[in-house]
Amino acid sequence: MAVDTSARTPTWTFVDGEWIAGNPPLIGPVSHAMWLGSTVFDGARWFDGIAPDLDRHCERVNRSAVNMGMAATVPAEEIERLALEGVKKFDGKTAIYIKPMYWAEHGMPGSVVAPDPASTRFALCLFEAPMHTAKPHSLTLSPYRRPTPECAMTDAKTGSLYPNSGRMIVEARARGFDNALVRDMNGNIAETASSNVFMVKDGVVFTPAANRTFLAGITRARVIGLLCEAGHEVREATLSVEDFMGADEIFTTGNYSKVAPVNRLDDRELQEGPVARKALELYMDWAYGRKTAA
Repeated sequence: MAVDTSARTPTWTFVDGEWIAGNPPLIGPVSHAMWLGSTVFDGARWFDGIAPDLDRHCERVNRSAVNMGMAATVPAEEIERLALEGVKKFDGKTAIYIKPMYWAEHGMPGSVVAPDPASTRFALCLFEAPMHTAKPHSLTLSPYRRPTPECAMTDAKTGSLYPNSGRMIVEARARGFDNALVRDMNGNIAETASSNVFMVKDGVVFTPAANRTFLAGITRARVIGLLCEAGHEVREATLSVEDFMGADEIFTTGNYSKVAPVNRLDDRELQEGPVARKALELYMDWAYGRKTAA
């Protein structure tokens, strides 16, 4: 039986100079991206007339392309312009995920495994995706770990890293949890399977130090800056499993849901704490303030 390949929510994609509705067939069986994984992407959000840090996401997808051995063929400013153009194709009632993407169509001459930068393609996909901001979720310690830069393309936001995240989530959900707390190869906490993570102890906010084993996200950086400006002490540090087990509160940050509290870590129940609430309040005040300023 054929699989339904239609988009699951209203979707528009800009590719090869035109906007196409739905899920256009762009990658064939001999495309390098299909069988050798040369894809990078980024994800920004539009909601209530604002797209926080859209410029940073557009800049990062270009860095990811270069780090994956491809070419950044579209200036970040043009990606941003196209994204805002695409937003106008929706009814404005539902939040939108903004996903610029690059992939290689062919392998490098003489070595098909490496992508040929001259064959880099670009697409910008926008689709409706409701926000899950502030939704409490549970975590369990994953048996799987984040790779190091020596053994994976950790300096790019590449699709090839996400099967590892996927198996973390599948394993965690099989044991009754929403997501997984993930260690690096040294046994220190890196992030969750799909977001950056923070903990609070005795009023001090901690988050794992960026060590290139995980994507130190744009929303993570924004939240750190806003908390510091509001007078909170925030430390990027090497953090152990025991540190998180003894935390007063835990919360996550990411572009998809912004800030969300953790209400359980393995067998320990947690309450949504004041710092998580403050982080979300500060983020939204900043985001809507930019709309007002504009």
